Amino acid sequence: MAIFPQTKTGVSAPRTAAPRLPSLRYLGPNWYATVMGTAVVATAGVALPVDVPGLRAVCVVVWALSAALLVVLLAARTGHWLLHRDQARAHLLDPAVAPFHGCTSMALLAVGAGTLVAGRDVIGHRAAVAVDALLFTAGTCAALAAAVAIPYLMVVRHRPEPGSASPVWLLPLVAPMVSAAVGPLLVPELPPGQWRETLLLACYGMFGLSLLATLVVLPLVFARLVHRGPLPLALTPTLFLVLGPLGQSTTAVNQLADVAQGAIGPRYASAFGAFAVLYGVPVMGFALFWLALSGAMVVRAARRGMRFTMTWWGFTFPVGTCVTGAAGLARHTGLTAFTWLAVALYALLVTAWAVAGVRTLGGLFSGTLLAAPRPLRPVTARTT
Repeated sequence: MAIFPQTKTGVSAPRTAAPRLPSLRYLGPNWYATVMGTAVVATAGVALPVDVPGLRAVCVVVWALSAALLVVLLAARTGHWLLHRDQARAHLLDPAVAPFHGCTSMALLAVGAGTLVAGRDVIGHRAAVAVDALLFTAGTCAALAAAVAIPYLMVVRHRPEPGSASPVWLLPLVAPMVSAAVGPLLVPELPPGQWRETLLLACYGMFGLSLLATLVVLPLVFARLVHRGPLPLALTPTLFLVLGPLGQSTTAVNQLADVAQGAIGPRYASAFGAFAVLYGVPVMGFALFWLALSGAMVVRAARRGMRFTMTWWGFTFPVGTCVTGAAGLARHTGLTAFTWLAVALYALLVTAWAVAGVRTLGGLFSGTLLAAPRPLRPVTARTT
């Protein structure tokens, strides 16, 4: 059965009699994670600092799959809003579901970046730039809207209980960081001068927006774990979402440093390169710490009977951002250690993507993933 994180303050819309296309009723914004997780397999594969025969061709195929998934989900989510507006509004008013609306923008941005780095082999460079520019613009607008609208709803409508902070709260906040990480791909495509510098610094501004917002929320998430114990089993995979802003911010500073030389003065371009290493190495260290911690929590949950839910897609995109972050550090430091780190993380990413993909297909064919969500029993005490 499909699972959204549920809270006591969550809003459930009443069922309507004989709804049209009932399979779309509970198709929430979390489904865009399938697009994100698939697209990052392609972009991370292309970014690897090693030459693996046949890998690029495989990445092109995976990119095409992510693009097809995006088209299907955009159509399905449009049908959801048109045919099940009560449930769509209920999702926005549920503090456990609303943050997943940040996935919409990240799906657009991920497929756009994949088009420029992998899809150009199929559709050509000019068409790839046009597609990426369109998806980047739409994705960035959606990302900035979600980054403001979802926290606004949390303050004025949701009223989550004290100590209920969840890693999913990071989703709308990390969306602008995705824009900051993929925007540099378009910088060389713009005319030299004002256009390039504007996009470069705009990406840097979105980097700061997302980073500072993450620094506000992340302590709340860790405090919730320390004071209230582990997350419910079905939600344990969401701990991997914390890797998203860590890996994506490392990717962003390295991507920005790559294109700074042709977009801004030499003095600032040199500073961008230095900052990419000075920021990226410590943050990657913390990302590895969090990967180990959340991995241990997942093993614990698995031993206690954790079953597949759509939260398992949290194992994909965040890990993929760490792959691209490690690959960027390998470029700027020349250290083989970062190269092998990127390769190891990519192996983890591909494994997680394959498992989540197969289990999702099974859930779709059985109908359980599109059924009404099952409320989760709150965890109020520690368990051994």
